[in-house]
Amino acid sequence: MAAPRVVVLDHGSGNVRSAVRALEATGADVALTGDRAAALAADGLVVPGVGAFAAVARDLRAVGGDEIVAERLAAGRPVLGICVGLQVLFARGLEHAADEDSAAAGLGVWPGDVARLPTGVVPHMGWNTVEAPSAADGGSVLFGAEPDPEERFYFVHSFAVQAWSGPASARVTWAEHGTRFVAAVEDGPLAATQFHPEKSGDAGQRLLRRWVGSLGDAG
Repeated sequence: MAAPRVVVLDHGSGNVRSAVRALEATGADVALTGDRAAALAADGLVVPGVGAFAAVARDLRAVGGDEIVAERLAAGRPVLGICVGLQVLFARGLEHAADEDSAAAGLGVWPGDVARLPTGVVPHMGWNTVEAPSAADGGSVLFGAEPDPEERFYFVHSFAVQAWSGPASARVTWAEHGTRFVAAVEDGPLAATQFHPEKSGDAGQRLLRRWVGSLGDAG
């Protein structure tokens, strides 16, 4: 059987080579490219994001990433967002915004705002446990049928989605730093993590293996 083809969307976001290497370690055939045809044809698309919400959203649109994501989701084709790649899937980012009217527009796949964590200690940098859906709630593709509550993932962020108002059918994983915030979402073919699985050691590698392993099921 051929290895799943995964494209890491190259939209100018820094520090994506670690994501490419981590995905290659799962056995996937990985390409880093902004080519539209390759991104649409891949078995899985990874949307990374590092830096400010508005800049990542702008750079994604500049390479047609918003249209690529929309087209893949309409066809039921898997997409995985990472860090700010999760944040820009929501409606608005309040980073550097004087008020809600000046918020940066995200891709709007999900409703909701990405707001500053209400704690004096930001960025939230380091290892955190997460509260993933249990087996009774249907389990999780990313975290497994029986998520390990002691498993830790690596976060580095100052902003987060702190309330979920998207589809009730979505499986939402939470973490806490000053308040509860969305650590991951699985919503049909779309999945995303606020943390960096590629920097999360064995736990992150297991998560990426599960996601890559699910690509054949989605094809």
